[in-house]
Amino acid sequence: MNEITEVASQTAQIAYSLNTFYLLVSGALVMWMAAGFTMLESGLVRSKNTVEILTKNIGLYSIACLMYMLVGYQIMYGGSDSSVIPGLGFLIGSENTVEEIVAGGDDAADFANLSDFFFQVVFVATAMSIVSGAVAERMKLWAFFGFAVVMTGFIYPIQGYWSWGEGFLDQLGYLDFAGSGIVHLAGAAAALAAVLVLGPRKGKYGPNGEIRPIPGANLPLATLGTFILWMGWFGFNGGSELKVSDVESANAVALVFANTNLAAAGGVVAALLASRALFGKADLTMVLNGALAGLVAITAAPDTPSPLLASVIGAIGGVLVVCSIIALDKLKIDDPVGAISVHGVVGIWGVLAVLLSNDQATVFAQLAGIVAIFGFVFLTSLVVWLALKALVGIRASEEDESNGLDLAECGMEAYPEFQSKSA
Repeated sequence: MNEITEVASQTAQIAYSLNTFYLLVSGALVMWMAAGFTMLESGLVRSKNTVEILTKNIGLYSIACLMYMLVGYQIMYGGSDSSVIPGLGFLIGSENTVEEIVAGGDDAADFANLSDFFFQVVFVATAMSIVSGAVAERMKLWAFFGFAVVMTGFIYPIQGYWSWGEGFLDQLGYLDFAGSGIVHLAGAAAALAAVLVLGPRKGKYGPNGEIRPIPGANLPLATLGTFILWMGWFGFNGGSELKVSDVESANAVALVFANTNLAAAGGVVAALLASRALFGKADLTMVLNGALAGLVAITAAPDTPSPLLASVIGAIGGVLVVCSIIALDKLKIDDPVGAISVHGVVGIWGVLAVLLSNDQATVFAQLAGIVAIFGFVFLTSLVVWLALKALVGIRASEEDESNGLDLAECGMEAYPEFQSKSA
C-alpha cells in the first residue's frame, strides 16, 4: 500500500512540474509577442516616431506586469460573492505545497500559482499593446502610460473576471478559449475609444474627404514583427490548454498548435487574394494584417475545429480585416496599424466562430459576451480618455506631431545618421 501511495505521490508531482514548466514556456512565448507588436508598429509608422513607439511598448509591458501583480490578478481571479462585481485583492497569494498537491487528488492544483500569474500577465500586456498601435504618431507618451495603469490594473481584470474568473459570462455559457473577445476585442474597444477622442493624424484626410496614405518607414521590420507574433501565438493559444501531462491534454495541445498555424495561413492567403481583387496589387500591409486576423479569429476556439475548418475561419478573418480597414478609413477613423480591425472586428468574428465547432456554445451566450466586453471596456475607456484629455491633454501639439514624437517625447531619433544627411 505504501508503494502504491509513493508512486501516486511521485506521479502527481511529476505532472504538476511538467504542467508548470509548460505554462512558463508558453508564457515566455507570449511575452515575446511584445517584441512582435513593437517591431510591427515600428515598421508601420514614420521614422520620426520610432523611438516613441519603442518606448511605449517596453513601458506598457512593464506597467502591465506591475499593475497586474499589485491588484489586477486578484481582481480577476480572487473570487467574489457577486458574479458581476469582482472582489478587490492585492498581490498574488501563497504558493502550493507538496502536501497539498499529493493530498488534493483530483482537486489539487495542476500547476504553480506563480506560473499561472506569469502566463496571465502577458495576456494583459497583449491587450494594452493593441491600443499602442491604434494611437500611434499623435498621442502624448505620458497620457498613454496613465491609461495603461488603469487598463491593466482594473478595466481588463474586471471584464476578465466575468468569464475566466467564473463571473456571469461564464455562468451564461460564454466560451472563449484563449481570448478573441476577452483579450483582443477588449484591447480594440479601448483603442477605438482612444482614437475617437484623439482624432486622426494631421494630413491623413483631405478637406474633400479624400484618404491620404501615410506609408510606414520599415516594412521588413513590420514583416519580422508579424512572424514573431505568429510564433508567440503558439504559446498564446497552446498554453491556454493549461496542462500537457496526460494523453488527452497533449493531443489537445497538438490540435491547438496545428489549428493556430493553419488559421494564420488561411488569413494570409485570403488577404492576399482580397487585396489583389480590390487594389490590383498584393498589398503587403494587408497581407500582414491578414495573418494576424487569422490568428485572432481562431483564438476563441482553436481546440475544437478540424484543421480544414480552422483554415476557413482564418481565411474569413483575412477577408474581414481588409474590408474593415477600408471601411474605417472611409469613416475617418485613423488607425495606423489596423489594430481595431484586426483585434476588434475579427475578434467579434472569432467569438461567433466558436458556434461552428463547439456544440456547447450558444448564440445568446456568445453575443452576450461580445456586448458585455465591448460595452464595458469601450465606455470605461472613454471616460478615462476624456478625463486624461481634460486633466493633462492626450494629443501632441501640431508642431510636435509634424516634427515627430521621437524628439518631442524622448529627445532622440531612431535613425540620426539618416536624419542628419537628409537635413
